[in-house]
Amino acid sequence: MREIRPNVARQYIDAVSVFEAWEEAEREASQVRGGMYWHKGPPAAPEAVYLVRTSPKGAEKSLGPKTPETERAYARFLERKQLAQDRLTALAEKRKEHERMNRALRVGRVDPIVVKVLDRMASSGLSEFFRVVGTHALYAYEATAGVVVEDDAVATRDIDLLWDVRRRLHFATALARVDSSMIGLLRKVDKTFRLKDLDKYTAVNQDGFEVDILRREQQGEDPHPIRMSDDEDDFWVTQARKAHVLMDAPPFSAVVVASSGAMARMNTLHPLAFARFKRWMSGQGDRDPLKRRRDALQAEVVEAMVAQYLPQWQAGAAG
Repeated sequence: MREIRPNVARQYIDAVSVFEAWEEAEREASQVRGGMYWHKGPPAAPEAVYLVRTSPKGAEKSLGPKTPETERAYARFLERKQLAQDRLTALAEKRKEHERMNRALRVGRVDPIVVKVLDRMASSGLSEFFRVVGTHALYAYEATAGVVVEDDAVATRDIDLLWDVRRRLHFATALARVDSSMIGLLRKVDKTFRLKDLDKYTAVNQDGFEVDILRREQQGEDPHPIRMSDDEDDFWVTQARKAHVLMDAPPFSAVVVASSGAMARMNTLHPLAFARFKRWMSGQGDRDPLKRRRDALQAEVVEAMVAQYLPQWQAGAAG
């Protein structure tokens, strides 16, 4: 590991502040998406007027007849909506400025396709159902620690997304809300993504970058096998050994930066839980020896990073 330069650290801190403010503005704007309007009553009562709330997809709900109270609700809604949109627009522009500065100062080094996938998942409301596990989690740890890990420890051409099968019904609702499938969502990032013929839990694009979707081993009433949507071309999620350990570990989240300067939030797991899992993987005799050595290296790097740069994370890991 090596520490990042002071000017790079300052830029990352400033960029994250803007990004987090943008996230908050996005949440505020989501609460006032859709609209309100006054609707005239039926022919039998043409003098009646009702306040109607519309959803982004066009669904409508009556909030009652026109009264001083509903008039105030209408005025408050329009004011909140305008303020939220103005703030979101301003912060979106600031985010773009910082992404340009990130690129100029070489703040980030994450593969841009990774940040695009994370950003698309976030904008679709699906991030909460996944954790990034495997090698890419190191980018979240190093960003928080303000260090750069040697390439031998982070070199990879795939990202592992651990799906929370326990929340599959909520996930299905969220996926239906964006009218897509998981493979469809990836194709909005890169239209060349296709599922492998033999490994239906892996999508690969024309550049050879892979996205794997994993789940814990079947427990209780977990369905198996399970496809992520009704789309016949969608992912069939694969079971991963001891993946419940990764899903049950305390969460860890950080803003990561691509080599292009773009930013996204990465949700992963407690760094010491990651290191402990990697130690376990490095001892599995049926695993590729080269991967076992890298597992051990990653565990060592993360343990050292926590000890030296992330002391606040030295406790709290489950297991």
